[in-house]
Amino acid sequence: METKLLTVDPMKDGEVVHALGSATRIEMLNLLRQKGPLNVNDIAGHMGLPQSTTATNLKALEQAGLIQTQTMKATKGNQKVCSSIYDEILIRFDTNGTKSSGDVVTVSMPIGLFTEFEVEAPCGLCSVNNVIGMLDVQEVFLDPQRMQAGLLWFTRGYVEYKFPNNARVTGRKIRKLEFSAELSSETPATNANWPSDISIWVNGIKAGHWTSPGDFGDRRGMYSPAWWKLSGSQYGKLKTWTIDDKGTWIDGAMVSTQTIVSLGIADHHSIRFRIGIDEKADNPGGMNIFGKGFGDFDQDLVMSIYF
Repeated sequence: METKLLTVDPMKDGEVVHALGSATRIEMLNLLRQKGPLNVNDIAGHMGLPQSTTATNLKALEQAGLIQTQTMKATKGNQKVCSSIYDEILIRFDTNGTKSSGDVVTVSMPIGLFTEFEVEAPCGLCSVNNVIGMLDVQEVFLDPQRMQAGLLWFTRGYVEYKFPNNARVTGRKIRKLEFSAELSSETPATNANWPSDISIWVNGIKAGHWTSPGDFGDRRGMYSPAWWKLSGSQYGKLKTWTIDDKGTWIDGAMVSTQTIVSLGIADHHSIRFRIGIDEKADNPGGMNIFGKGFGDFDQDLVMSIYF
């Protein structure tokens, strides 16, 4: 299942924020999401608005890039058909998501901010305050509250994130790319001896796997909230994938011959990072991803670009 998500920086995307600052335009977006593509007359009829008012508001949404329009033939002449682009729109106010220091840019990605997923039960999501939605229901991974997730888990499948490719924007050459996350296997009631091959893919290309030794619940994670049951996954291992011009490494050990060049990092505006269980894994033992507020390391999924 793929969710089209727009992340908005209110300091840079003023036109989008302005377009969303109208109850009428919000209602139009909801209408297009529910009904699918509609022409201007149909939208005006559903909302009980004059055609001129409808057209003005649709123009603001189109200029902000929130809808797309297409001119199509009608019974008499042409008609303008409008459709929604995004399933979800997230406005982020935190300024610490991206940090730059000379030759390195670090991006911290909340673990619930995945743009695509495919998971099998047992699966679920938790914020630091509560379980999100229902356990073992894949559709919960579409819940907008997933943005608050500090822990997610599944038995089979993957989650995928889109990171900005700062190298493409600045025209600088990447020397090294790093991804780090706190991970463990996943099994009901935990089991320290439950190996699982956790793989990563970058821009659709597999770049090696790490075998997690188990699902750890012998003690509470240093940051895991007090309400989270002790029988649940408590903490993982902090693992770092490094990709350079020689290959892909996990904590300094080479696991793949995929390089910055072979993964086509310079060719894409975004860096797609997928993590999950390969269908052909020798040890398909599921996985937990620990984010802020859970586990032993109070961090999100982190990508660092070294120039």
